[in-house]
Amino acid sequence: MTGTPPVVNDVMTRRVVALRTGAAFKDIVRTMQEWRVSALPVLDDGGRVVGVVSEADLLPKEELSERDLSRYGQVRRSVDVHKAHAVTAAELMTTPAITVAPDSTLAHAARVMARSRVKRLPVVGRNGTLKGIVSRSDLLKIFLRDDADIVEEVRREVVARLFGTYAQGVRVEVQDGVVTLTGRIHETALIPLATHLARTVAGVVDVHCALTGPPRHPDLDPDLPDPRRSTTA
Repeated sequence: MTGTPPVVNDVMTRRVVALRTGAAFKDIVRTMQEWRVSALPVLDDGGRVVGVVSEADLLPKEELSERDLSRYGQVRRSVDVHKAHAVTAAELMTTPAITVAPDSTLAHAARVMARSRVKRLPVVGRNGTLKGIVSRSDLLKIFLRDDADIVEEVRREVVARLFGTYAQGVRVEVQDGVVTLTGRIHETALIPLATHLARTVAGVVDVHCALTGPPRHPDLDPDLPDPRRSTTA
């Protein structure tokens, strides 16, 4: 019912430094230092992402320099021993790369990061070519959205569409991304749905819903208690 949810393409970093499979160890370290990143995508000759080299992939070489090789092989996994001797991106990279598409929702990208325990994801097109990088900080940019913009979208995409002619009785306020809905509506069954839909609007931090139903009419509904009368025995 609401507008299109924000996607990775809206927040990703488009200027990306990447490695070729033949990039040398020292060049990789130098590039990470210069660009102040902890991981770099690796591309094949066609520009497709084939893996990622992170600081974790480079550290086994440093550990090896402080250990006896035979003991190192006993206490570490064989893959780490292999990386300790690796000298190119192709040998060092973790593959296949964990990626997302430009049209993936921010929620999906956040789930992939959390499950994979990574801080950034290469963004790839349908043919696997690199389009950008999305990081944890990029995903949080959406929460910098102006409160006035959120008010407008909640009113247009949630309140107006859900309550129709009764929308004028609903007040929408937003403070630091927190939406507050107040007023009377015709169908109280729609209140949980209004809360849920408001939460899906880009930039919303939380929703406080104080919507109520229409006033009761004890004269027409004698079985309903009249809140205006005293109920003391």
